[in-house]
Amino acid sequence: MEKVKWGVLSTAKIGLEKVIPAMQRGQYCDMHAIASRSLPSAQAAADKLGIPKAYGSYEELIADPTIEAIYNPLPNDMHVPWTLAAARAGKHVLCEKPVAMTARQAAELKEVADKVCIMEAFMVRFHPQWLRARELVRSGALGDVRALQVFFSYFNVDGANIRNRMETGGGALYDIGCYAIVAGRFFFEAEPVRVMALMERDPEFQTDRTTSALVDFGQGRRLDFTVSTQTAPYQRVQIIGTKQRVEIEIPFNAPPNEPTRIWVDAGKVLGGAAAVQETLPPCDQYTLQGDAFSQAVRKNIALPYGVDDAVANMRTIDAIFRSGASGLWESL
Repeated sequence: MEKVKWGVLSTAKIGLEKVIPAMQRGQYCDMHAIASRSLPSAQAAADKLGIPKAYGSYEELIADPTIEAIYNPLPNDMHVPWTLAAARAGKHVLCEKPVAMTARQAAELKEVADKVCIMEAFMVRFHPQWLRARELVRSGALGDVRALQVFFSYFNVDGANIRNRMETGGGALYDIGCYAIVAGRFFFEAEPVRVMALMERDPEFQTDRTTSALVDFGQGRRLDFTVSTQTAPYQRVQIIGTKQRVEIEIPFNAPPNEPTRIWVDAGKVLGGAAAVQETLPPCDQYTLQGDAFSQAVRKNIALPYGVDDAVANMRTIDAIFRSGASGLWESL
Protein backbone atom coordinates (compact mmCIF):
# COMPACT_ATOMS: atom_id res chain seq x y z
CA MET A 1 0.00 0.00 0.00
CA GLU A 2 1.30 3.44 -0.93
CA LYS A 3 1.88 5.58 2.13
CA VAL A 4 -0.55 8.41 2.89
CA LYS A 5 1.03 11.86 2.77
CA TRP A 6 0.38 13.66 6.07
CA GLY A 7 0.60 17.29 7.09
CA VAL A 8 0.78 18.48 10.72
CA LEU A 9 -0.91 21.63 11.97
CA SER A 10 1.35 23.26 14.57
CA THR A 11 4.55 22.38 16.36
CA ALA A 12 2.75 21.25 19.52
CA LYS A 13 4.89 19.29 21.98
CA ILE A 14 2.77 16.13 21.80
CA GLY A 15 3.24 16.05 18.04
CA LEU A 16 6.96 16.71 18.02
CA GLU A 17 7.85 14.36 20.87
CA LYS A 18 5.36 11.51 20.56
CA VAL A 19 2.94 11.38 17.66
CA ILE A 20 5.03 12.42 14.64
CA PRO A 21 8.05 10.18 15.43
CA ALA A 22 5.68 7.27 16.09
CA MET A 23 3.82 7.78 12.82
CA GLN A 24 7.12 8.03 10.96
CA ARG A 25 7.88 4.50 12.17
CA GLY A 26 4.59 3.24 10.74
CA GLN A 27 4.08 1.30 7.54
CA TYR A 28 1.56 3.62 5.96
CA CYS A 29 2.36 7.18 7.10
CA ASP A 30 4.51 9.64 5.16
CA MET A 31 4.92 12.69 7.43
CA HIS A 32 5.37 15.07 4.54
CA ALA A 33 4.78 18.60 5.88
CA ILE A 34 4.44 20.64 9.05
CA ALA A 35 3.05 24.14 9.60
CA SER A 36 3.38 26.79 12.26
CA ARG A 37 2.36 30.42 12.49
CA SER A 38 6.09 31.07 12.29
CA LEU A 39 8.04 29.70 9.31
CA PRO A 40 11.31 29.47 11.30
CA SER A 41 9.51 27.41 13.94
CA ALA A 42 8.04 25.09 11.32
CA GLN A 43 11.41 24.78 9.55
CA ALA A 44 13.20 23.96 12.80
CA ALA A 45 10.69 21.21 13.54
CA ALA A 46 10.93 19.88 9.99
CA ASP A 47 14.72 19.81 10.13
CA LYS A 48 14.73 18.04 13.49
CA LEU A 49 12.27 15.36 12.42
CA GLY A 50 13.30 14.99 8.77
CA ILE A 51 10.00 16.30 7.38
CA PRO A 52 10.40 17.49 3.74
CA LYS A 53 8.13 20.57 3.79
CA ALA A 54 7.60 23.42 6.23
CA TYR A 55 4.95 26.14 6.04
CA GLY A 56 4.59 29.46 7.86
CA SER A 57 0.80 29.24 8.04
CA TYR A 58 -1.84 26.57 8.48
CA GLU A 59 -3.64 27.78 5.36
CA GLU A 60 -0.59 27.09 3.19
CA LEU A 61 -0.31 23.52 4.40
CA ILE A 62 -4.02 22.84 3.89
CA ALA A 63 -3.75 24.23 0.35
CA ASP A 64 -0.91 21.85 -0.56
CA PRO A 65 -2.47 19.44 -3.11
CA THR A 66 -0.04 16.65 -2.23
CA ILE A 67 -1.25 16.42 1.37
CA GLU A 68 -3.97 13.80 1.89
CA ALA A 69 -4.41 13.75 5.65
CA ILE A 70 -3.95 16.24 8.47
CA TYR A 71 -2.94 15.65 12.08
CA ASN A 72 -4.40 18.44 14.21
CA PRO A 73 -2.77 18.87 17.66
CA LEU A 74 -3.75 22.55 18.03
CA PRO A 75 -5.19 23.89 21.32
CA ASN A 76 -8.64 22.53 22.16
CA ASP A 77 -10.52 25.69 21.17
CA MET A 78 -8.97 25.52 17.69
CA HIS A 79 -9.74 21.87 16.97
CA VAL A 80 -13.09 22.27 15.23
CA PRO A 81 -12.33 25.39 13.14
CA TRP A 82 -9.16 23.97 11.66
CA THR A 83 -10.52 20.45 11.28
CA LEU A 84 -13.41 21.94 9.32
CA ALA A 85 -11.03 24.03 7.21
CA ALA A 86 -8.94 20.98 6.35
CA ALA A 87 -11.94 18.75 5.68
CA ARG A 88 -13.58 21.33 3.42
CA ALA A 89 -10.34 21.29 1.42
CA GLY A 90 -10.73 17.54 1.00
CA LYS A 91 -8.21 16.47 3.64
CA HIS A 92 -8.86 13.63 6.08
CA VAL A 93 -8.28 14.69 9.70
CA LEU A 94 -6.97 12.97 12.81
CA CYS A 95 -7.76 15.51 15.54
CA GLU A 96 -6.34 15.49 19.04
CA LYS A 97 -8.65 15.04 22.00
CA PRO A 98 -10.93 16.53 23.11
CA VAL A 99 -12.25 17.13 19.62
CA ALA A 100 -14.13 20.27 20.72
CA MET A 101 -15.15 22.42 23.68
CA THR A 102 -18.79 21.24 23.62
CA ALA A 103 -20.87 18.55 21.96
CA ARG A 104 -22.69 21.22 19.95
CA GLN A 105 -19.37 22.46 18.58
CA ALA A 106 -18.26 18.90 17.81
CA ALA A 107 -21.52 18.32 15.91
CA GLU A 108 -20.42 21.00 13.42
CA LEU A 109 -18.09 18.34 12.02
CA LYS A 110 -21.08 16.37 10.75
CA GLU A 111 -21.10 18.78 7.81
CA VAL A 112 -18.04 17.03 6.39
CA ALA A 113 -18.26 13.60 8.02
CA ASP A 114 -19.51 11.91 4.85
CA LYS A 115 -16.82 13.46 2.65
CA VAL A 116 -13.58 12.62 4.48
CA CYS A 117 -12.36 10.52 7.41
CA ILE A 118 -12.42 12.38 10.73
CA MET A 119 -11.38 10.71 13.97
CA GLU A 120 -10.64 11.87 17.51
CA ALA A 121 -7.13 10.76 18.48
CA PHE A 122 -7.74 8.40 21.40
CA MET A 123 -4.72 6.25 20.64
CA VAL A 124 -5.42 3.98 23.63
CA ARG A 125 -8.20 2.26 21.69
CA PHE A 126 -5.58 0.78 19.34
CA HIS A 127 -3.27 -0.58 22.03
CA PRO A 128 -3.28 -4.38 22.42
CA GLN A 129 -3.70 -4.10 26.20
CA TRP A 130 -7.06 -2.34 25.74
CA LEU A 131 -8.11 -4.77 23.03
CA ARG A 132 -7.15 -7.76 25.20
CA ALA A 133 -9.02 -6.37 28.20
CA ARG A 134 -12.13 -5.84 26.08
CA GLU A 135 -11.76 -9.36 24.68
CA LEU A 136 -11.91 -10.67 28.26
CA VAL A 137 -15.02 -8.57 28.92
CA ARG A 138 -16.72 -9.80 25.75
CA SER A 139 -15.82 -13.43 26.45
CA GLY A 140 -17.68 -13.43 29.76
CA ALA A 141 -14.50 -14.33 31.67
CA LEU A 142 -15.20 -11.52 34.12
CA GLY A 143 -18.86 -12.39 34.51
CA ASP A 144 -21.19 -9.41 34.34
CA VAL A 145 -19.08 -6.26 34.39
CA ARG A 146 -20.58 -3.93 36.97
CA ALA A 147 -17.93 -1.29 37.60
CA LEU A 148 -15.00 0.54 36.05
CA GLN A 149 -12.63 2.52 38.22
CA VAL A 150 -10.21 5.01 36.66
CA PHE A 151 -7.60 7.26 38.20
CA PHE A 152 -5.40 9.50 36.05
CA SER A 153 -3.27 12.38 37.32
CA TYR A 154 -0.18 14.52 36.95
CA PHE A 155 1.19 17.63 38.67
CA ASN A 156 1.41 20.89 36.69
CA VAL A 157 1.15 24.38 38.19
CA ASP A 158 2.77 26.28 35.31
CA GLY A 159 0.46 29.20 34.58
CA ALA A 160 1.83 29.50 31.04
CA ASN A 161 1.04 25.87 30.23
CA ILE A 162 -1.95 25.45 27.95
CA ARG A 163 -3.42 22.83 30.29
CA ASN A 164 -3.90 25.57 32.88
CA ARG A 165 -5.59 28.11 30.61
CA MET A 166 -9.38 28.29 30.74
CA GLU A 167 -9.82 30.11 27.43
CA THR A 168 -8.18 27.35 25.39
CA GLY A 169 -9.88 24.43 27.12
CA GLY A 170 -7.54 23.61 29.98
CA GLY A 171 -8.31 21.62 33.10
CA ALA A 172 -8.44 18.02 34.21
CA LEU A 173 -11.73 16.98 32.61
CA TYR A 174 -10.89 18.18 29.11
CA ASP A 175 -7.29 17.00 29.22
CA ILE A 176 -7.46 13.59 30.87
CA GLY A 177 -11.04 13.04 32.06
CA CYS A 178 -11.95 12.47 28.42
CA TYR A 179 -9.84 9.28 28.58
CA ALA A 180 -11.78 7.99 31.57
CA ILE A 181 -15.04 8.52 29.69
CA VAL A 182 -13.64 6.73 26.64
CA ALA A 183 -12.67 3.81 28.91
CA GLY A 184 -16.25 3.46 30.15
CA ARG A 185 -17.72 3.64 26.66
CA PHE A 186 -15.07 1.29 25.24
CA PHE A 187 -15.39 -1.49 27.79
CA PHE A 188 -19.15 -1.28 28.41
CA GLU A 189 -19.77 -0.73 24.67
CA ALA A 190 -22.65 1.51 25.67
CA GLU A 191 -23.42 5.18 26.24
CA PRO A 192 -23.97 6.82 29.64
CA VAL A 193 -27.46 7.85 30.71
CA ARG A 194 -26.63 10.26 33.58
CA VAL A 195 -23.70 11.63 35.58
CA MET A 196 -22.89 13.11 38.98
CA ALA A 197 -19.70 15.11 39.46
CA LEU A 198 -17.56 17.00 41.96
CA MET A 199 -15.13 19.65 40.72
CA GLU A 200 -12.48 21.58 42.60
CA ARG A 201 -10.98 24.53 40.74
CA ASP A 202 -7.60 26.17 40.98
CA PRO A 203 -8.13 29.60 42.61
CA GLU A 204 -5.76 31.29 40.16
CA PHE A 205 -6.31 29.44 36.87
CA GLN A 206 -10.02 28.67 37.46
CA THR A 207 -9.54 25.37 35.64
CA ASP A 208 -10.83 22.20 37.29
CA ARG A 209 -7.72 20.76 38.92
CA THR A 210 -9.50 17.74 40.42
CA THR A 211 -12.69 16.25 39.02
CA SER A 212 -14.46 13.12 40.18
CA ALA A 213 -17.53 11.67 38.52
CA LEU A 214 -19.96 8.80 38.78
CA VAL A 215 -21.16 7.87 35.32
CA ASP A 216 -24.25 5.67 35.12
CA PHE A 217 -24.42 3.40 32.07
CA GLY A 218 -27.71 1.80 33.15
CA GLN A 219 -28.39 -1.87 33.90
CA GLY A 220 -26.28 -1.70 37.06
CA ARG A 221 -23.15 -0.56 35.24
CA ARG A 222 -21.14 2.42 36.43
CA LEU A 223 -17.86 4.17 35.83
CA ASP A 224 -16.31 6.14 38.66
CA PHE A 225 -13.22 8.19 38.04
CA THR A 226 -10.97 10.88 39.46
CA VAL A 227 -8.65 12.97 37.32
CA SER A 228 -6.31 15.66 38.55
CA THR A 229 -3.74 18.11 37.21
CA GLN A 230 -2.31 18.78 40.66
CA THR A 231 -1.68 15.46 42.39
CA ALA A 232 1.11 12.91 42.20
CA PRO A 233 1.34 11.27 38.75
CA TYR A 234 -0.58 8.00 38.68
CA GLN A 235 -2.86 6.04 36.36
CA ARG A 236 -4.85 2.81 36.57
CA VAL A 237 -7.94 1.20 35.08
CA GLN A 238 -9.86 -1.50 36.94
CA ILE A 239 -12.65 -3.45 35.20
CA ILE A 240 -14.63 -5.34 37.82
CA GLY A 241 -17.09 -8.12 37.09
CA THR A 242 -19.07 -10.66 39.09
CA LYS A 243 -16.38 -13.35 38.58
CA GLN A 244 -13.08 -11.57 38.05
CA ARG A 245 -11.46 -8.20 37.58
CA VAL A 246 -8.92 -6.88 35.09
CA GLU A 247 -6.34 -4.27 36.04
CA ILE A 248 -4.43 -2.31 33.40
CA GLU A 249 -1.13 -1.14 34.84
CA ILE A 250 -0.31 1.83 32.57
CA PRO A 251 -3.52 2.35 30.61
CA PHE A 252 -2.96 5.75 29.01
CA ASN A 253 0.77 6.52 28.63
CA ALA A 254 1.82 2.99 27.77
CA PRO A 255 5.61 2.92 27.19
CA PRO A 256 6.33 2.26 23.50
CA ASN A 257 9.57 0.36 24.04
CA GLU A 258 8.62 -1.84 26.98
CA PRO A 259 6.12 -4.66 27.52
CA THR A 260 2.82 -3.75 29.13
CA ARG A 261 0.99 -5.77 31.77
CA ILE A 262 -2.57 -6.50 32.73
CA TRP A 263 -3.74 -8.70 35.60
CA VAL A 264 -6.77 -10.97 35.79
CA ASP A 265 -7.83 -11.66 39.36
CA ALA A 266 -10.67 -13.72 40.84
CA GLY A 267 -9.93 -12.27 44.28
CA LYS A 268 -9.24 -15.59 45.98
CA VAL A 269 -6.38 -14.00 47.91
CA LEU A 270 -6.65 -10.43 49.11
CA GLY A 271 -4.05 -7.99 47.87
CA GLY A 272 -3.97 -9.46 44.36
CA ALA A 273 -1.62 -12.29 45.33
CA ALA A 274 -3.58 -14.71 43.15
CA ALA A 275 -3.77 -12.41 40.13
CA VAL A 276 -2.61 -13.88 36.81
CA GLN A 277 -0.34 -11.56 34.87
CA GLU A 278 -0.55 -11.21 31.09
CA THR A 279 2.37 -9.48 29.38
CA LEU A 280 1.97 -7.88 25.98
CA PRO A 281 4.95 -7.13 23.73
CA PRO A 282 6.16 -3.54 23.19
CA CYS A 283 4.30 -1.43 20.67
CA ASP A 284 3.64 2.25 20.05
CA GLN A 285 -0.06 3.07 20.22
CA TYR A 286 0.48 6.24 18.18
CA THR A 287 2.02 4.18 15.38
CA LEU A 288 -0.91 1.77 15.43
CA GLN A 289 -3.40 4.64 15.37
CA GLY A 290 -1.67 6.39 12.46
CA ASP A 291 -1.48 3.22 10.39
CA ALA A 292 -5.13 2.37 11.05
CA PHE A 293 -6.19 5.84 9.95
CA SER A 294 -3.97 5.70 6.85
CA GLN A 295 -5.40 2.34 5.82
CA ALA A 296 -8.92 3.74 6.13
CA VAL A 297 -7.92 6.63 3.87
CA ARG A 298 -6.11 4.56 1.26
CA LYS A 299 -8.51 1.62 1.15
CA ASN A 300 -11.65 3.76 1.52
CA ILE A 301 -12.88 1.72 4.46
CA ALA A 302 -14.81 2.93 7.47
CA LEU A 303 -12.93 3.92 10.60
CA PRO A 304 -13.97 2.25 13.85
CA TYR A 305 -14.58 5.71 15.33
CA GLY A 306 -15.90 8.81 13.59
CA VAL A 307 -17.66 12.09 14.26
CA ASP A 308 -20.65 10.53 16.01
CA ASP A 309 -18.32 8.84 18.48
CA ALA A 310 -16.53 12.14 19.17
CA VAL A 311 -19.84 13.95 19.71
CA ALA A 312 -20.97 11.23 22.15
CA ASN A 313 -17.82 11.64 24.23
CA MET A 314 -18.27 15.41 24.32
CA ARG A 315 -21.89 15.00 25.37
CA THR A 316 -20.71 13.21 28.52
CA ILE A 317 -18.11 15.90 29.20
CA ASP A 318 -20.83 18.56 28.89
CA ALA A 319 -23.03 16.72 31.38
CA ILE A 320 -20.16 16.39 33.88
CA PHE A 321 -19.52 20.14 33.69
CA ARG A 322 -23.24 20.77 34.27
CA SER A 323 -23.27 18.42 37.26
CA GLY A 324 -20.14 20.02 38.70
CA ALA A 325 -21.97 23.34 38.67
CA SER A 326 -25.40 22.13 39.79
CA GLY A 327 -24.40 19.46 42.31
CA LEU A 328 -27.15 17.27 40.82
CA TRP A 329 -27.49 14.22 38.61
CA GLU A 330 -27.46 15.40 34.99
CA SER A 331 -28.96 13.36 32.16
CA LEU A 332 -27.36 13.04 28.77
